[in-house]
Amino acid sequence: MGKRRPSNPVPAIDRQDRSVEGHEGHVEDDTAPPRSARYAAARNPNQGIDRAAVISHALKWTASWSLRFIVVVAATWLVLKVLGMFWPALLPVAVALLVTTVLWPPVRWMRAHKVPPALAAVGGMLLAIVVVGGVIAAMAPTVSSQWGDLVNQSVAGVNQLRDQLQNGPLHIHPEQIDQATSSITDKLKASGDKIATEVLNGITLAGQVLIDAVVALILTFFFLKDGPRFLPWVRVSVGRGAGAHLTEALTRVWNTLSGFIRTQAIVSAVDSICIGIGLVVLQVPLAVPLVVLTFFGGFIPIVGAFAAGTVAVLVALVAGGVTKALIVLVIIVAVQQIEGHVLQPLLQSRSMSLHPAIVLLSVAFGGSEFGIPGAFFAVPVAASIAVLWRYLSEQIDLRTGDAAPDDLEHATPEGVLAAENGRHHGRLLARLHHRDDIERRG
Repeated sequence: MGKRRPSNPVPAIDRQDRSVEGHEGHVEDDTAPPRSARYAAARNPNQGIDRAAVISHALKWTASWSLRFIVVVAATWLVLKVLGMFWPALLPVAVALLVTTVLWPPVRWMRAHKVPPALAAVGGMLLAIVVVGGVIAAMAPTVSSQWGDLVNQSVAGVNQLRDQLQNGPLHIHPEQIDQATSSITDKLKASGDKIATEVLNGITLAGQVLIDAVVALILTFFFLKDGPRFLPWVRVSVGRGAGAHLTEALTRVWNTLSGFIRTQAIVSAVDSICIGIGLVVLQVPLAVPLVVLTFFGGFIPIVGAFAAGTVAVLVALVAGGVTKALIVLVIIVAVQQIEGHVLQPLLQSRSMSLHPAIVLLSVAFGGSEFGIPGAFFAVPVAASIAVLWRYLSEQIDLRTGDAAPDDLEHATPEGVLAAENGRHHGRLLARLHHRDDIERRG
């Protein structure tokens, strides 16, 4: 009987490889297929887990996470829509919270010295009114002393512009000026209804702003008076575990908002000082009021800086002519570009631990969705979301064992408790996971 052939014969292509590798110095044929192709042709495909099962598992994983992503996007869109619906009511609350962050340090000092909460809140608000009123009172003599000269220079500037149009290189005749004036007057009369509507809208907007200011003022008083009672009420309402997380997370958000206000004040101060130096050097009148206007305008993105800069350029134009106005314009644009693209993103990114690109994108998104108030509140909102995200990441690290409670910086004693609970929860999850692995293997 002949020899029995083995059940798993070595493929011919594999025997060829062995014979080739067994002779040193032998050069393999260049026309032979690549080794990967020979391996694919030689092996018996799909001897392990079924390929369909692997592909099905991958598709299930992709579909599951895709569904989660769609749910998150839909929930985010719904939240933005709800905020847009209730934005007029939420705006005074947001303003009151930011004002409270500014007034809280002196109020906290008074409360620490046994001053009753209501009296301390009133004292802090009166202090703010005195400071703002003092600044206005300090500017009043300068404005009153220079206002007459500014009006006279404005009239002289208009007359000079008219003379330049008549006697300058354009040689515009007085009849043409009168005709242009008459044409503008006729257009204004024809647009009387539209102008009246716009004026009425402006009056309505001014009334709404006044109402929001009054509501924000009242809310500020209650926040200063009863603010320290909020977090204990939260802990009692939701329980020790969730209350510890909320106390730590909300305290971090509060500290972040306080940092935002301090940063904005620094940016506005640098902006106003640099522009003020340029106005003083150029001997532009009303330099002190313009500096104060620039400082407070820095707290209102886009419109505040634009309005303050426009006023400064107009004053320079009336007082010193076109050349001085152009120099002031260059100074303002240069300072605002440095402040907007370098100083503000840098300081805000440090105080809020945000990347400068996130700061710029959040301002653009908030302005496009909610206007000027949205642009103002976009950065603190983005910073608050980042704080909550980092806190969630810390809790995950505690449960995975990648971080210990001593490795984290806690803002409150409740944060220490939440971290300890997180580590304990992680150990329980590890035991359950280990037990499930044993059961599956068994």
